[in-house]
Amino acid sequence: MAPVDLSINSVFSVKGKVALVTGGGSGIGKAISAALIQNGVAKVYIAARKEAQLEQAVKELNSVREGSVEYIVANLNSKAGVDKLVEEVKRRTSKIHILVNNSGVSWGAPFRDVPEQQGWDNVMAVNVKSIFYLTVGLVDLLTKDSTAYDPAHVINISSTASVTPHTESVTSADGNGTIAYNVSKAAVNHLTSILAVKLGPSHVCVNAICPGIFPSKMTAFAFKTSGEEKIAEHQPTGRTGIPQDLAGIALFLSSSASAHVTGAHILLDGGHTLAVQGIAPQPKL
Repeated sequence: MAPVDLSINSVFSVKGKVALVTGGGSGIGKAISAALIQNGVAKVYIAARKEAQLEQAVKELNSVREGSVEYIVANLNSKAGVDKLVEEVKRRTSKIHILVNNSGVSWGAPFRDVPEQQGWDNVMAVNVKSIFYLTVGLVDLLTKDSTAYDPAHVINISSTASVTPHTESVTSADGNGTIAYNVSKAAVNHLTSILAVKLGPSHVCVNAICPGIFPSKMTAFAFKTSGEEKIAEHQPTGRTGIPQDLAGIALFLSSSASAHVTGAHILLDGGHTLAVQGIAPQPKL
């Protein structure tokens, strides 16, 4: 009997796959898109609201391999917006192997003054509802030709905020908490579990990555006001996240290396969440 091929090129291969990455024009989504392209994914569709940002991202990503990335302008704060994205994706391809639900928004506000629409409704719509409707909308493309040994992969980008009750941190201004954001990311984790159970028999693995501090639009305030060196002092690894960290976990969760992994919520924070549990008392009202 010939030995099983356990080489990296076999087990972690994403060659020839087709991916959709929401929020792919910047930050975490762009880093994951770059990792997929550099490792042989045939096509990555990136979707976001800002066309100029998407155009720039496509230009940069296609410098690796011309024609490997296309963009779709999409606003995912409503089911109608998600449906438009689904329609356009189906117009361009008949199969999605990898879906990265990365689009997300946050809102910081004082505890007594959280606005309903921006502070709650929009955050929950983009961060949670869009994941559900997009995954459901693309389920036929995900399940098509998928097998138990070569399943499709849905990767939901959650956050370490999903597991901490502390909503005031370096990522928000003094006295401002990201309450709805934290709640939405906890919901993302549970939705990941629900989708993993529902789609498992159809050969779709669904997992969540829970990043800590990475340079992105959402953490720009922290890097500007505190500085990377100060933030890194509170990290057990002595640094913040870098694109290579995202690439490693994204490639694992996009390939047959994770064909038997579903429903996982993976912390990607250098141990910070575990290190600071219970040592951040909240200020009085």
